[in-house]
Amino acid sequence: MTFFGSKNLKSSKAILSFLDNHQCLTIPHLKQIQSQLIASGTLSDTYAAGKLVSAFANYPTHLSYAYKLLIHSPNRSNYMWNSLIKFFIDNDQPIKAISLYKDMISSGFYPNNYTFSFVIRATNDLCDLPLGLMLHSQSIKLGWGSYDFVQNGLIHLYAVCNAVDLSRKLFDASVIKDVVTWTAVINGYVKVGRIEDARELFDEMPERNVVSWSAMITGCAQMGLFEEALELFNDMQISGIRPNHSSLVGALTACAALGGLDQGRWIHAYVNRNRNRVELDVKLGTALIDMYAKCGCIEMANRVFENMAYKDVFVFTCLISALSNHGQSEKAMELFKRMEREGVNPNGVTFICVLGVCSKMGLVDEGLHIFEIMKHRYGIEPVIEHYGCLIDLLARSGMLQEAAELVRNMSMMPDSYVLGALLNGCREFENVELGEEIVKELMEKGLDYSGVHTLLSNIYASSNKWDGVMHVRERMQEKMVRKIPGCSLIQVDGVVCEFGAGQKYDDSMEDVMLCLLRMDNHLRLFLVDHNILLASENT
Repeated sequence: MTFFGSKNLKSSKAILSFLDNHQCLTIPHLKQIQSQLIASGTLSDTYAAGKLVSAFANYPTHLSYAYKLLIHSPNRSNYMWNSLIKFFIDNDQPIKAISLYKDMISSGFYPNNYTFSFVIRATNDLCDLPLGLMLHSQSIKLGWGSYDFVQNGLIHLYAVCNAVDLSRKLFDASVIKDVVTWTAVINGYVKVGRIEDARELFDEMPERNVVSWSAMITGCAQMGLFEEALELFNDMQISGIRPNHSSLVGALTACAALGGLDQGRWIHAYVNRNRNRVELDVKLGTALIDMYAKCGCIEMANRVFENMAYKDVFVFTCLISALSNHGQSEKAMELFKRMEREGVNPNGVTFICVLGVCSKMGLVDEGLHIFEIMKHRYGIEPVIEHYGCLIDLLARSGMLQEAAELVRNMSMMPDSYVLGALLNGCREFENVELGEEIVKELMEKGLDYSGVHTLLSNIYASSNKWDGVMHVRERMQEKMVRKIPGCSLIQVDGVVCEFGAGQKYDDSMEDVMLCLLRMDNHLRLFLVDHNILLASENT
């Protein structure tokens, strides 16, 4: 069948009017119009043919038909090529869009600023930096490199492809920069971990929207700058910007890390009040579960879990881990079995959590079984963390030789966690010889951190080998190995305070010490009264 007539006639205004409103037309209607244009010989009109190609391309199921119209047209135009390239991108087919661009070049057509803006979007979706560099070069050679759409597209592309210095160079040279362009560069900095550069640019922004605020909040949370993330979250609301999904997740991550329960509860209430615009999806639900669990409210974490309409592997894994950390190992195992019953396939992290639960409960047979089904039923190859959990399980159960044999037969080099788990078992069951052997291996690998020396010292102490204890401590002094002090966090009146072991620099430390002394005296008096009461009851 021939699509096109031989005469180059102008299409009628009525037909063009129909094509201008192609959203109201069905495929049969479009084919009727095509037939009429063929019969009248007017389909060789470039404008009309372009409109027809665009109309067919508007239907994802007929993109291939639109492509055939384009290829068989004797009078193709940039408008026709651009229309089809854009529709391929809009329908998540960036590879076909790039392929069509190459066909356009090989057919002798020169791309214009619209073409470049479309194909750069496709390259962005593919995260193809070499292709992006080639398109950048072509746009400059053809004189389109300074156009806003092209420049902004390249700024986004380089930011997405981690070429943030190229992105910033273009950004600085660009005359027209909107809030989206600013945010793209900020996201680029965040993605490569350059949070200070991101913050500097963020502070220079002439105007900010919720996306730019969210980019900074999420970036700070990802980089462990949790207090800064919450400060930004509060500043965003003070500036009149309502939080979106991304900023809420970032703020919840910070609350979980800092133990900021009050702020976390506020966010939860905000989500409940704004269900029409904030969906409690998997990501937000998981963040809420994690926040409540880490702030000590495991029942609220359970409630959020049960109220979620859809639960995927990440949601299940988050609550399994939370239950395990709260000492509710049996419930964690029940949840794992429920997960399997509901057809949600566990991932590698799930098995790390479940093997950890087995270790805490001393379920050796169950742990070995889970390790096997992980490999053979779910096709997940064990990594060092899985071996670490299994070795910890065996070591806690007194099966030190089996644990040591598993370490020797591992397909990878054991790390400090694996050998540390075995060493802890040696301390628990006073196996000095195996403990010394493990520490020697750790020293050879350069993994003899302070905790390892402390464990060996405890092994000697539990076996009343005080010479060994002194030898370990002398070696720690020689190597200048110091135990890393622990710290704790507490929230008072919405403010998170951090206390480190041995640190007395806090302004209110005197008040804290006085309060502790009062508590100590009160408990001692209570104990005396309790003993007197018991004595009187016995007489």
